[in-house]
Amino acid sequence: MLLRKHSPNVTHQGRTLLHHAILCANLGAVNVLLDSGVDIEFPVKTSKTMFRPLHMAARLGLHTILRSLVDAGCDINSRTNFGDTALMICAKYKHDECLKVLTEAGADFGLVNSGGFSVYTIACSNKWSSVFQQTVLQVIKAGKIPQSSNTANFSPVLFAAQAGDVEALKTVIAQPGINLNQADDIGFTPVLLTALKGHVECFRSLVYAKADVKVYTKSGDTVMSLAELSHKRDLFEKVLLEYALEMDSFDADGFYALHCAARKGDLIAARLLISKGYDVNTPDGDGYTPLMSAAREGHATVCKFLISQGACCDFKNSRGETAILLARSNTMKGRDAEYVILDELARKLALKGAWVMKHTRCGKGSPHAKMIQMEEIDGNWILRWGKSSRKNVVCKKAEVGPSENFRKNKRGKGDADEGGVFHVVTSKNKEVHFVSEGGCDAAKLWVRGIKLLTKDTF
Repeated sequence: MLLRKHSPNVTHQGRTLLHHAILCANLGAVNVLLDSGVDIEFPVKTSKTMFRPLHMAARLGLHTILRSLVDAGCDINSRTNFGDTALMICAKYKHDECLKVLTEAGADFGLVNSGGFSVYTIACSNKWSSVFQQTVLQVIKAGKIPQSSNTANFSPVLFAAQAGDVEALKTVIAQPGINLNQADDIGFTPVLLTALKGHVECFRSLVYAKADVKVYTKSGDTVMSLAELSHKRDLFEKVLLEYALEMDSFDADGFYALHCAARKGDLIAARLLISKGYDVNTPDGDGYTPLMSAAREGHATVCKFLISQGACCDFKNSRGETAILLARSNTMKGRDAEYVILDELARKLALKGAWVMKHTRCGKGSPHAKMIQMEEIDGNWILRWGKSSRKNVVCKKAEVGPSENFRKNKRGKGDADEGGVFHVVTSKNKEVHFVSEGGCDAAKLWVRGIKLLTKDTF
């Protein structure tokens, strides 16, 4: 009845009835005054301060009154004389229910006060970041995305990614117009944040939403280097590998799909990736080919498959490492990978041929240079070093080192056991001795290659 005769905006000590109702936490009185047309934005001014009814409710933690003010159409982003919004006041005084009301109402998280602080930085400096995070995430999961006029101050997708909440992140990602590659001031995008924090499932959601995984921070960190810091590199690689298997072609800085499959010994994945066009001889950022990656981990089956697809066994990186050296460096996982690579190196040497020194008359004559090579003729493997039939022989035996006859003939000359000697025994029981330039290792390869190609004979 009184409000019919008196304006609800009459002040007493600088405050209207609405201000007094809020101070008394009287929700009923607030609603009556709002229905009566009270000035919802009427400020309280002193020599040092200026604030509005919304700011009062936020400071006092009166979330039900705050909701009434919001529903009545107040300016949810109005500021105090210090530039604080109601959202910032909630963070300053740690009122999570008020924060929830304002977030749901679309309050701007991107604003900063006169001191340059946003609602998020205020919450962090006030040691309230955990409650702030959980409250905002609850709102997001309920389907309401926080509004931000300046994503440099607050980005919903960066916030959800850093928090590691998969459900919230998926809700944000599903919104139209969301920039999945939004970067903060030091270059961290959502995928980089998830890698740093070790949030594997959030990372998976971003990857499958087609976020850029080739990005890097301003300091040069990549997804893989950050995943290393979180001690979850294998899990992040698994996500990228699974995604790569579904795509036609896919790699990220620091991640090479085929190398990953090879290193893990995943033959099925390696087959599929190669069928999609992945190059078997492309080195990764550290100079390793897929074959070298498989060899280092002792995965013989994958090594054999990669070789069958054209993998180069004698590729050498800047550190002088080769597939065979890497295979030998990890004997804890057996020597099968080493043997697979040796077989290929030996086969290639025997088929391609090389210049060697050939001894005559089982060591009695002077050695001379010959180009020797294995060649298949009419279904038989022939070792040849010339055109005549005497220089095209079927080998029934091959061994590293000299024969006993050779040693006898070389007795006193001191060169019977020189490095690189190997010999074959022909189908006519004739011994032929050679000296390879590569020493004992080359001799072993020659013998291995000859045996591989003529294995049906032995």
